[in-house]
Amino acid sequence: MNKKDILIEIIEQLFEYEKNLNTNENLDMEGFLNFLNNQYVIKELTIRDIKGKSESWVSDKENKSNADIFILVSLMNRYAKTYIKKAMKFAQIKTSDEFSILITLLTYDSLTKTELINKVVLEKTSGVEIINRLIHQNFIEQFDDLTNKRNVRIKITELGKLEIVKILPFMKKVSVVVAANLSETEKKALIYILKKLDNFHNDIFMNKREMELNQIIETLGNQ
Repeated sequence: MNKKDILIEIIEQLFEYEKNLNTNENLDMEGFLNFLNNQYVIKELTIRDIKGKSESWVSDKENKSNADIFILVSLMNRYAKTYIKKAMKFAQIKTSDEFSILITLLTYDSLTKTELINKVVLEKTSGVEIINRLIHQNFIEQFDDLTNKRNVRIKITELGKLEIVKILPFMKKVSVVVAANLSETEKKALIYILKKLDNFHNDIFMNKREMELNQIIETLGNQ
């Protein structure tokens, strides 16, 4: 393949990328490079077969790509939890949610309860339970908001900071294990895709939480 052939193929791929854009997306180099990564770098892999041979009607062949994404993201979450459990073997906190709350608070002077729960993407009931547990362990403390009496603010304690310092080296190892055998190019492509998904789902979580599934699906037609 000579330079002319490569340039022609790049132009053809650029038009293909433009055709695949959602209505609210603009042409940009980052998106185009990610598109090329998906076309040329990421090899086709066969998903590990989890299902048996019985009741084949349950397989959603028309929705296979969406189903594969849902299955693989769910599995990655479970794998990560097993590695986090290893990392916290000798820690006083035991869950990724507790770690998320402490590491988030470490980067702020303080947050309201609602702000904190939303930032770590927890349901209110679960978030309050975890916060109360961490208060009981003296890793965080709560105090009245001086500007709004209805709010309670949360901040990390010195003991909480020490707990994070103790756990952080192990959590860094978890991040290395989770990224596993991906090349740097594959990592960047995956980060781009996951950020795109996070932007979509965080908007639902923050602003449209009461929407039913069918209503959320309808919004996809406007993307």
